[in-house]
Amino acid sequence: MIRKTLKKTSKHKKLRDFIKKYKIPIEYLSTNRKMISRGVLIGLFIAFIPMPMQMAAVLLFVPFVKFNVPVALAMCWLSNPFTMPPMYYMEYLTGSFLLGIQPEPVQMTMEWFSNNLDNIFVPLYFGTAIYSIFGSLIGYFLVNYLWKLSVHEDRKKHHLDR
Repeated sequence: MIRKTLKKTSKHKKLRDFIKKYKIPIEYLSTNRKMISRGVLIGLFIAFIPMPMQMAAVLLFVPFVKFNVPVALAMCWLSNPFTMPPMYYMEYLTGSFLLGIQPEPVQMTMEWFSNNLDNIFVPLYFGTAIYSIFGSLIGYFLVNYLWKLSVHEDRKKHHLDR
């Protein structure tokens, strides 16, 4: 499982040497259930927000919340140049629907966006808030559940091997 892979990777000598060389606090690379699920929560929350420099936004959480930083950074890559247009369009349509606003027909040109930013801003960010909050919470609880399930299955398998 991914849990075992993360555990093995975190104990790798090259990674330990890198951490020691750059004096990185070890808790930001911890591979336990809480740190991984928090990383997924923060990474997914930021991934759904249409903004530049999402990875920098993830790093802004570091002084306030302990989480696995590489996992959070990987999760914010969910929004990439290929997935951004459908994600943000879905958020815009959802925000428009929930606010009772008739969505504008979207054209994928910079001119259209600059002319219609005032009309799409509120529904887009309302939809963004919905997806950021609920998507990150679902990811958090799903990782927690799957981690516990993996531990339970490993214990059951280990108990049967005896």
